[in-house]
Amino acid sequence: MTDLAAAPAQARPARSHPVLGFLGRRVAAALLTLLLVSVLIFLGTEILPGDAAKAVLGRNATPEALAQLRERLGLDRPAPARYFDWLSGFVRGDLGESATQTAVSGQGVPVWTLVSDRIVNSLTLALATTFFMVPLGLLLGVLAARHAGRPVDQAVSVSSLAAISLPEFVTGSLLVLAFAVWLHVLPGVSLVPSGSSVLDRPRILVLPVATLLAASVAQTVRMVRAGMLDVLRSDYVHMARLNGLSEGTVVFRYALRNALAPTVQVIALNVQWLVGGIIVTETVFSYPGLGAQLVQAVGIRDIPFVQSVSLIVAAVYLSLNILADLLVVMLIPKLRTEL
Repeated sequence: MTDLAAAPAQARPARSHPVLGFLGRRVAAALLTLLLVSVLIFLGTEILPGDAAKAVLGRNATPEALAQLRERLGLDRPAPARYFDWLSGFVRGDLGESATQTAVSGQGVPVWTLVSDRIVNSLTLALATTFFMVPLGLLLGVLAARHAGRPVDQAVSVSSLAAISLPEFVTGSLLVLAFAVWLHVLPGVSLVPSGSSVLDRPRILVLPVATLLAASVAQTVRMVRAGMLDVLRSDYVHMARLNGLSEGTVVFRYALRNALAPTVQVIALNVQWLVGGIIVTETVFSYPGLGAQLVQAVGIRDIPFVQSVSLIVAAVYLSLNILADLLVVMLIPKLRTEL
């Protein structure tokens, strides 16, 4: 009887870890979303008015030159064939050839060559902003919550609301006016000489990072303040205070930890927002990043560059979203039991 009862249990397949199953579902959904985004990106570039080859070569281009460029870029092929060629190449790591650079140099210039030159600068700007955004948002949010209703809280809340309300180009313009035009302490444009890195001139990062921090820190502060107020009013925090624990221990060891779950999602959303905010900020400060180059590519109808870089931006956005969801699940044990 014992062997018969044990047999079904031994034959029962092992269940996979719930977090791995959750991660697999999120990755599958992200891949499907990315596929749909690729269709929208391709259709968006297809419906742009005018001839892409003529926009690249100019009005004085000869018919032979236009036909040669169309053939080189595959513009003479049906749209479905061009879409599948582009998508299959993207999956393999082949982003295609830049239409503009190909026309200028007379030979194929891979999009990846242009992207690799700028993506490091954009990542530097995003990482510098994130490095300051997280501690500043947490500290100011905790400070506002601990002094709720007092002048400190009101000053932080009003400043946060004002920072969120201003678009990036307005914030950047005001910072340039103050620190570059009036005070002459920081450069108004972030120009980098050829052959050098943005890290060789860290002063050019100050105003772009400050512009991105204005809105991202403000959103983090408001979420941390709201979460901390709820936690500080809870029964277990009241009991911790009655047991004689110091206010610093209560706030940073108990309250902040329980308020981190929604804050992680906001921080992840802010990092995702940086993907779009960087494009505007790089344009305002003439920063040599991927966002500014993308804006230029749209203006000159460099379709292969626009398509590939837009899909890269979408992939980064979805990856950050998955990472944020995974961090929230790891922070809250209750969520792991519901997967």
